Amino acid sequence: MKVVVCVKQVPDTKGGVKFNPDGTLDRGAMLTIMNPDDKAGLEAALRLKDQYGAEVTVVTMGLPKAEEVLREAMAMGADKGILVTDRVLGGADTWATSQTIAGAIRNLEYDLIITGRQAIDGDTAQVGPQISEHLGIPVISYAQKIEIEDGYVIVERQYDDRYHVLKAKMPCLITALAELNEPRYMTPGGIFDAYNAEVTVWGRDKLVDVDDSNLGLKGSPTQIAKASDKVRKGAGEKVNLDPAASVDYIVDKLKVKHVI
Repeated sequence: MKVVVCVKQVPDTKGGVKFNPDGTLDRGAMLTIMNPDDKAGLEAALRLKDQYGAEVTVVTMGLPKAEEVLREAMAMGADKGILVTDRVLGGADTWATSQTIAGAIRNLEYDLIITGRQAIDGDTAQVGPQISEHLGIPVISYAQKIEIEDGYVIVERQYDDRYHVLKAKMPCLITALAELNEPRYMTPGGIFDAYNAEVTVWGRDKLVDVDDSNLGLKGSPTQIAKASDKVRKGAGEKVNLDPAASVDYIVDKLKVKHVI
C-alpha cells in the first residue's frame, strides 16, 4: 500500500502573524509548526504503515523552510519527503494550491491520499476536496476513524452529534480531523535519520497537467479585501470595591448582558 500525506507548515498563531503589503501572509517572518489536522493525518498513515507495511510519502508546498515539516514527518516515521517550491507558486489561494499539489501527486503512485481537514491559517477546508476533484478520485472528509478492508477504505465521518460510516474503493482521498488520534513523538534515532535523509525538491517543471494560469497569486481567484492580526482588547473597566459590593457589581453586569 502506498499512502501520500499532504502537510502544511503554518504560522504558530500564539506568536502572532505578519502580512505582506498585498494582504498575503509573510510566512518567512513567523514561527511555524506542522498544521494540527495534517499531523493527525500523518499519524493515521504511520499507523497504516505499522499495520500493513504501507509506504508513506509526505508532500508539502511552501517556502524552502517548509523542508522542516518534512523532516519532522520523517523523524516520526515517514519514508519520503517531497517539497514543492517555486517563486511562481507564491501567494496561492486554495484553488491554486490544490492545482499545484495535484500536479505534484500525479508523479506518484498512491492507494490513499490523506490531508488535514483544514489549516489553522485559513480554515477553509477546501484544499483536500479540491485535490480529489483534480485527480478524479472519491473523497471522504472529516474522518474520525479509518480502517482498510480488501482494497476499500472505511471511514467514520464526523457529522454534528453523530457520524456517518462511509466505504470507498481506493484510490481515495481522506481529510482528517485533529481528533482522529494522538500523533506520536519524534524519536532521537528518527531525528538523526531524518536530518541525514534527502528531501526531494520539485519546482514548476515537475507539475503534471497544470496550466500556468492556475498557479500562484495570478492564478488565484480569491481576492483579499483586508487583513489584520488579532484584535487587541482594551484594558476594560476597573473598579475598586469591597467583597460584598464586588459580588453585587459582577451579578449586575451578568444580568445586563443576559448571562443570568
